Amino acid sequence: MSPNPEILKQIVTVKMPFGKFSGRLLCDLPIEYLEWFKRKGGFPKGKLGIQLDTVYEIKLNGLEEIIRELKKRFK
Repeated sequence: MSPNPEILKQIVTVKMPFGKFSGRLLCDLPIEYLEWFKRKGGFPKGKLGIQLDTVYEIKLNGLEEIIRELKKRFK
């Protein structure tokens, strides 16, 4: 399954709406925070959950270059 291009754009343009990292771009959330979220019952339902899960998978698999390229494209 290939990633949804709209979700990829959103992870570098949408900010975390709540919590400790409120106001930070989703792609800039630390992996430790995403891991904590996952352990505490998972990501929220809906679009935000999909966005956070996408960032988590990218970071978990060492694919941060994708994020760097997306940031350049959607500056």
